[in-house]
Amino acid sequence: LVATSIRRTLEPDHEVVVVTRGSEALDQLISGERFDLIITDLMMPDLTGMDLHAEISRVAPEQVKNMIFLTGGAFTQNARAFLEKVPNPCMDKPFDPQNLRALIRQRLL
Repeated sequence: LVATSIRRTLEPDHEVVVVTRGSEALDQLISGERFDLIITDLMMPDLTGMDLHAEISRVAPEQVKNMIFLTGGAFTQNARAFLEKVPNPCMDKPFDPQNLRALIRQRLL
């Protein structure tokens, strides 16, 4: 549902590729695809956003700066420490579509 909401919010102005698992995103990057931005949930069933960040750092390090994290706010101490360490933005869910669009515009400048 979150991915559908993001797609609807961004598609009028951006090309949006949606995958529902971190491993799918990683597979696309391993195959050579590159993205202006990568919006990922911090907590996912197969790879956490932290795991995805680590794997992208390994296979496509130039893409790490393009990551934006989403979170429902209930996360672990490790996740808090991770977010304090990395410079990537994090947006709380539920997010305001206007705020998401503004963040996207800012990151694409």
